[in-house]
Amino acid sequence: MCLIVLAWQVHPGYPLVVAANRDEFYARPAAPAAFWADSPDVLAGRDLEAGGSWLGISRDGRFAALTNYREGGGQRADAPSRGALVADFLAGAQAPGGYLDALAARGSCYNGFNLFAGDRRRLGYYANRGLPGQAPAAPRWLTPGIYGLSNHLLDTPWPKLEAAKAAFAEALRELPAEAAFFRLLADREIVADRHLPETGVPLEWERILSAVFVASPNYGTRASTLLAMHRDGPAVFIERSFGAADAVLGEVREEFSLRPDSLQARGL
Repeated sequence: MCLIVLAWQVHPGYPLVVAANRDEFYARPAAPAAFWADSPDVLAGRDLEAGGSWLGISRDGRFAALTNYREGGGQRADAPSRGALVADFLAGAQAPGGYLDALAARGSCYNGFNLFAGDRRRLGYYANRGLPGQAPAAPRWLTPGIYGLSNHLLDTPWPKLEAAKAAFAEALRELPAEAAFFRLLADREIVADRHLPETGVPLEWERILSAVFVASPNYGTRASTLLAMHRDGPAVFIERSFGAADAVLGEVREEFSLRPDSLQARGL
């Protein structure tokens, strides 16, 4: 996953809205979003190489999404799969705070990542990388607002992320209409060289990766996802899948009711 824009407790009818693109090599096998046979309450796409996921939701209102932290050549081949962080949270029962705190204690085991994890009451963020010369920050709880994440830290003002956040704010006004979200996720504009970040990859790759929707012969946007969790109605999850040479592979659409919040049901 290489771009996530979300609104947390901003829209009066939709406490959580997420628009995201997952970028990956076309050769890496993945299953489109579905409710998992081994965890029937989890709705997410699945990486068929390591078994994890990049974004999903559960019928209990648990949400998680992941991006990698771009480090040029700094990847460890023996590091555990980062996709398991999404899968384990969605399929588990641990509260978001406990999950993120435990993850922070072992975060150095993984290659660089950013993770959103939360439920209907709280949404947390944790990255196992920090600013240059600094240790990773502790997990934090998001206050109401619009947030953006690519392959650096939360709200790092990369041009494609700033453009996506601005378009996302406009699209929020059109809910429940969905077209504007998919238009922003389909933006293929390449950023001018003078505005590109320097992340340790060759300039040619910086150009390719500067688009919201990434396209190259071997690597690109594999899935565009819209998640809208209604305050009083169903959650809507839409995923469009893509392959090499701009092939449109299909669309998944799920609308389902979340289970009653146990704390709210007890008046807490």
